[in-house]
Amino acid sequence: MEKTAQLSQTTDQIVLSPEQLLAHWQGHRGLTRRLIEAYPDEHFFSYSLGGMRSCSALIDEVLQMADQSMQGVVSGQWPSFGEGASTPPKATTKEQVLDQWDRVTETINAHWPQIPLSRFQEVDKAFGLYEGPIYWFILYLIDNEIHHRGQAYVYLRNLGVEPPAFWDRPQV
Repeated sequence: MEKTAQLSQTTDQIVLSPEQLLAHWQGHRGLTRRLIEAYPDEHFFSYSLGGMRSCSALIDEVLQMADQSMQGVVSGQWPSFGEGASTPPKATTKEQVLDQWDRVTETINAHWPQIPLSRFQEVDKAFGLYEGPIYWFILYLIDNEIHHRGQAYVYLRNLGVEPPAFWDRPQV
């Protein structure tokens, strides 16, 4: 009985505040943006290794996921992935990708304060594909970005370009 009482008490505690979680995510987003800036223009849309997608295709997925997720995270109304009304035309230059990156960062920042604290524990099926609590889905978005950034780090190393230090993620 005592162990059960301790467990229920700890489940009511918050490990990270929503503001800390956002700062963590934006730290990763800032690092990924610096990676995009460092990527050679001539290879951004075409270079790949081992059957992986180009850096631009990896970043495009990260952008779409983050952009289209915020509506669902706030409201529970999830668009079908890849079919959101706010989906911009496919970028054809690295500068356009960076502009999209900044726009999505602003979207995240604008929607974040609208997320009620209780919403982080609610279970949704994001895009009709990923079922779990909202906090889990946000962690998935961060993990997905880290995964694709890691692939791009391999590309940069193979191209002889020093990537930004992975630990250099100042809290925003």
